[in-house]
Amino acid sequence: MTCNSGLSDGIKKKHMKELAGYVDKTLRPHPVLRSLFFEVTTLCNEHCKHCGSRCGDVKADDPLTLDEWKGILDRVKSEFNISELRLCITGGEPLLMPEFFELMAYAHSLGFTWGMTSNGTLITKEAALKLKETGMSTISISVDGLEESHDIFRQSPGSYRKTMEGIANLLETKAFKHVQITTVVHKGNYHELDEMYEVFKKTGVRSWRVINIEPIGRAKDDPELMLDKEQYRGLIDFIRKHRFEDKMQVSYGCSHYLGVEDEREVRPWYFLCNAGVYTASIMNNGNIGACLDIERRPEVIFGNIRKDSLKEVWEKGFEIFRTDFRKTGQCKRCKQYRFCRGDSFHTWDFDKMEPGICMYKMLNE
Repeated sequence: MTCNSGLSDGIKKKHMKELAGYVDKTLRPHPVLRSLFFEVTTLCNEHCKHCGSRCGDVKADDPLTLDEWKGILDRVKSEFNISELRLCITGGEPLLMPEFFELMAYAHSLGFTWGMTSNGTLITKEAALKLKETGMSTISISVDGLEESHDIFRQSPGSYRKTMEGIANLLETKAFKHVQITTVVHKGNYHELDEMYEVFKKTGVRSWRVINIEPIGRAKDDPELMLDKEQYRGLIDFIRKHRFEDKMQVSYGCSHYLGVEDEREVRPWYFLCNAGVYTASIMNNGNIGACLDIERRPEVIFGNIRKDSLKEVWEKGFEIFRTDFRKTGQCKRCKQYRFCRGDSFHTWDFDKMEPGICMYKMLNE
């Protein structure tokens, strides 16, 4: 098995114990908001088979207006040290918000650092220049396979070509700190990993983030998209092999705890679900939550920005993310719990009170 971290299992265990201690003694009692997600629209011009928020099937309930978003930016700046905070803009497809560039120009004028996720299909040369003018720092573009599999998965004929053109337009500006491709790997594109690597490397993109499909949103309704145990192992081994090759870094997403042998071999640091300890979000209707991929249930909604202070919610809410309430059932019996803490919140099954997917078990048992 490829080892690229240069760290022994003993050193990694030591680091993981130190991280666990930091989470328990420092981070949970004194969380620090580092990433604030804005869901600026639920509109999307694609209909992806895995969409966690089921964009296109649901309509926003009383969405925030441009003036309200600007007011939120004003309050966030007054309540937090924005030099230590990053705005993460998402949707839907953010560029479908009619006032998108006006909003982000305002954020830029206030001194915010911001990045976004996008399907890339609307990033014309003109749009790329506007993103530069409004101060965008980083962007992650979704490319979920080669042309045929991408278009099928995203249920949008012709989207692959538009997306690749969008990436080329971004790179042409030479203005952004980070242009990344993100790929969701599922049964329909797993066999294309090697070819995707060669194709993406030629685009000039220097970062490829590879993640497995998750049992959330629409994907939960289509279990045939899920990888099997052998494919999960193959995916992680692929990333281990290519992580530092040539000019394009390949990394695994932050999603899951993998076990000591794989931690630090596929991404820069050890697993930690940031929800509610480093990350918060404001939804399109003003609701305040943690990670936007978490199922939107009453127990993980902590007020609404129209009537509640984000600072107060951050300091006094989010308790569910800062306790060991998930130390139950199979997780309570698991020797890895101290490092995993129930794994990612966005795949936690709140009804069954167990992980919706356990990558550690998939890879190690």
